[in-house]
Amino acid sequence: MAVLVGVNISCERDDICPATTSTTPRLIIDLYDTANQLNRKNVFGLVVVGVDNNTILPGFQITSTNKLLLPLRTDANQTQYRLRKDSKVNDNGTPNDTSDDFIDPNQGNEDIITINYVREEVFVSRACGYKTIFNSITLTIEDDGNNWILARQPLLDNQPLENETTTHFNIFH
Repeated sequence: MAVLVGVNISCERDDICPATTSTTPRLIIDLYDTANQLNRKNVFGLVVVGVDNNTILPGFQITSTNKLLLPLRTDANQTQYRLRKDSKVNDNGTPNDTSDDFIDPNQGNEDIITINYVREEVFVSRACGYKTIFNSITLTIEDDGNNWILARQPLLDNQPLENETTTHFNIFH
């Protein structure tokens, strides 16, 4: 006697997390001219590196921009970044060979920002799992005596960071 078992392998609608679902947001910082604080201002030769991991943040390897989208750590209540402007590539004496090029740590002006917050895990759905919301966010600029970041302005005091639709801080340089 043969037993026939049919297996239906499929996903229900809620088994796949839609790309439109809000996930853990990044901190949005707009960059402004300190002399005319109504004007956005690009920072040139920008490199953004995590303080603890020394990895250049994707999209921030010698770029020019007037907006930062920075991921925050979900395993700690603090994230630190090194923001270096006017960075240059050192060709290591071989201008025709880019394989040995590196970003020269002696070029540019580096400032360190520290972002402190309180994490809150929020259940999104069975397919998407959890996301982190950040509360009580503060941003400080380490004073090194030669800061290119001159001031910061919080735009959402005591508001949780839940999405990437609104600027959270302005930085003036």
